[in-house]
Amino acid sequence: MYESPAPPTGAQAVPDSRGLNLFRADPDLQKLAELYLPGGLAGHLQPHLDRLGALAGGELDELASVADHNPPVLRARTRRGEDAQSIDYHPAYRRLEQTAFGDYGLAALSHRPGVLGWDAAMPAAAKYVITYLFVQAEFGLCCPVSMTDSLTRTLRKFGSEELIARYLPALTSQDLDVLNQGAMFMTEQGAGSDVGATAVTASPQADGTWALHGEKWFCSNADAELAMVLARREDGEPGLKGVSLFLLPRTLPDGTANRYRIVRLKDKLGTKSMASGEISLDGATAWLVGDPGAGFKQMADMVNNSRLSNGVRAAGLMRRASTEALYIAHRREAFGKRLIEMPLMRRQLLKMVVPAEQARSMMFQTAEALRRSDGGDEGAYPLLRILTPLIKFRACRDARKVTGDAMEVRGGCGYIEEWSDARLVRDAHLGSIWEGTSNIVALDVIRAAQREGSLPVLRAHVAGLCDDSDAPAELLPALDRAIALAEAAQDDVAQTRQAASALYHLTSAAALAWEAKRLAAPHRLALARAVLTHRVLPSDPLAATPAEDPDLAPLLADPGADAKLKD
Repeated sequence: MYESPAPPTGAQAVPDSRGLNLFRADPDLQKLAELYLPGGLAGHLQPHLDRLGALAGGELDELASVADHNPPVLRARTRRGEDAQSIDYHPAYRRLEQTAFGDYGLAALSHRPGVLGWDAAMPAAAKYVITYLFVQAEFGLCCPVSMTDSLTRTLRKFGSEELIARYLPALTSQDLDVLNQGAMFMTEQGAGSDVGATAVTASPQADGTWALHGEKWFCSNADAELAMVLARREDGEPGLKGVSLFLLPRTLPDGTANRYRIVRLKDKLGTKSMASGEISLDGATAWLVGDPGAGFKQMADMVNNSRLSNGVRAAGLMRRASTEALYIAHRREAFGKRLIEMPLMRRQLLKMVVPAEQARSMMFQTAEALRRSDGGDEGAYPLLRILTPLIKFRACRDARKVTGDAMEVRGGCGYIEEWSDARLVRDAHLGSIWEGTSNIVALDVIRAAQREGSLPVLRAHVAGLCDDSDAPAELLPALDRAIALAEAAQDDVAQTRQAASALYHLTSAAALAWEAKRLAAPHRLALARAVLTHRVLPSDPLAATPAEDPDLAPLLADPGADAKLKD
């Protein structure tokens, strides 16, 4: 008589995905890259992505854990008593820097040719595909990477030719001994999101530079070689018009240290590998960037680029969390069954996968709008202006729940810091706070509608996606209602978050349907239907749960089924 094998016991009963190639575990990623990247680039990047996927599921993941448990330390003086500040980073963090800044040129590839062997600067989508994979291993370092990239972009747009010539080569270097990392020093104790309350002052000096005085309260990448800083001109008007943008070097061109110091480092919930600190400016030399009366508007370009990066990182966190949960569900046994065979578990997994896929599609859609906007395409900027706060608002909030639900799938082990789950949960909370809290970013959706006329542009964009797909018939009527709600929110701001969520869900559903048609992928159309059913359209909480859509089954496949995943 045949007897089924006994379920695993002891250590064998605990699934461990260490060594999983996170690129190969995600079969849609290469297909989406081929859809959104220009001719030949996706194929060129494929081996680089495959290598990064193996690193992210193995070596980089281990390094990220070590760096997370060994945060940076501020040294105020040398052993001889010299007042020469420095921050000590664990070697694991330095190796992560080498991969991100050096090997993959993540802060350089949008600004110059030659990175990863490509003969031109790459579009934003390429940068975000690589970031999407890298962040599945390490989140903290992605903040300095994003700020370096964003500072470079802002300097190139608004800085003088002299400043660009002086600093651009080092900002885009892949040699860590030459590289100048970037930062954004904006937050003050009394001026968080209320930038008009900025109190740090700037005084003109005889040589054309400015002297900055005051304190910045939350400065990530605190020892960056260059920082964009908002400060109030001593003769400036009250409010935002008196605030200007300045470039602050850590070391002056003559090699001397600038006149500011790091007062202390922050003890944060997450992103522990990366140094965030408080900065005291004592007549620090800085250069004015752009129009002195448009400081915040110019800084907003850097902030918006960082907001988009936050959305990308949230998408990556959700993908890593979903991959871990799926891997466990296919290998963990309970009550005589694998977890994946249990209806409640399948439903829980789909609740993770749907927002993760929404965020990924919005990542690509927003990156394409950024490419078109930078290329001067008519209508692309208003679209970019509304897509950016939409993904930052909703994807970052979704990541908090998805990472928490994935921790629950792993059970008690998920709550232990030896596994990735706890780090993912802690890091996921950053996105809803930095570069604007959820309320601030939801209000920015309405601001884009008011100042840029973004709602009609968004409506036309979504309609175009629907026309070129088999999008559900309910989508466009629901979008019109969401737009009406967003218009009403301009007078009744209490509706702002509801309107922003609705616009995000409907735009992502349209993108998923469009991708389904282009890729001949029914599961992505099923995702679009799931977004409408579970995140937009009214439902009766007491009604019986609909049966699982069979077209969603591929999304619950085993991410570790390919034996080649383990190298």
